[in-house]
Amino acid sequence: MTEWTRLPDLASRAAGGGVVWANDELFAERENLIKPAEPVYQTYTFGHKGQVYDGWETRRRREPGVDQAVVRLGMPGVVRGVVVDTAFFKGNYPPFCWVEGAHADGYPSADEITDWFPLVERTALKGDEKHFFDVKEGRRVTHVRLTIDPDGGVARLRVHGEPLADPRLLVAGIDLAALENGAVVTGCSNMFYSSPNNLIAPGQATVMGEGWETARRRDDGNDWVSLRLAAPGVVRLVELDTSHFKGNAPGWASVRGCDERADPDTWFDLLPRTRLQPDTRHRFLVPETEATAVRLDIYPDGGMARLRVIGTLTNDGVSRLEKVWTTTTS
Repeated sequence: MTEWTRLPDLASRAAGGGVVWANDELFAERENLIKPAEPVYQTYTFGHKGQVYDGWETRRRREPGVDQAVVRLGMPGVVRGVVVDTAFFKGNYPPFCWVEGAHADGYPSADEITDWFPLVERTALKGDEKHFFDVKEGRRVTHVRLTIDPDGGVARLRVHGEPLADPRLLVAGIDLAALENGAVVTGCSNMFYSSPNNLIAPGQATVMGEGWETARRRDDGNDWVSLRLAAPGVVRLVELDTSHFKGNAPGWASVRGCDERADPDTWFDLLPRTRLQPDTRHRFLVPETEATAVRLDIYPDGGMARLRVIGTLTNDGVSRLEKVWTTTTS
């Protein structure tokens, strides 16, 4: 065991990581690569595609080439070590692998990332074994790409390192849209699968069902949710989290604000219509603007795990909260 295994797993699903792409996952799903739990095996457990494996497994290649999976780190940072675990893959593990990293600003799709640099050189693997690789690269990494040569199965990919936040997104404030802070859903176009209250619930969603999801639209409209903020505040950052929504995430979203103290019928852009990625926690800086309410529009439909509206209370906001507190506790 090496010292860097004490560092957090930057790729873990528990940290918000996601496997955003793989060229093949016929036998076992790519998402298994970053499950926090250790892999398990159940003898003679067969599905429609063969033995069920707790890992990522590709089909047997009949032509030259390699298989790849791209992981978006839940916590971007400096990678100090990588673990490639072939647990329970004995006759079907890949003979070789290598790992690359990339630093990408914003929220690109896997095929938009082109500047890959080596983290782990091409190395031979063994079956049913954890492989520990020291990483000397000192650059900040947002995505890693695992390549297996030529095919086979990998149970887990651990990417240990030191988280390094984007300082531009380290804004002061609280979540003005949090249910626990007093925000309220005031309207919703559709709640067929789940309540919009899930959007502003505490903590991260652990499964798709803990978010808000609409029915499939068959018209030219779009779905939306409106909220009254916990109190008047200055909005600085908006977080749109599509975690766990993969084939049903919205393609785009916009966020508007309203200051009902001035005019309850006038709405202004906080975040113009912006492309979203599936299964991704998006964080956007917005112009610092006072608001008492926000409206999230998703295009055209789909699901979202969480909406966060980070900002600071205005003096009026503080006074209102103090008044409510006094009248309800005295």
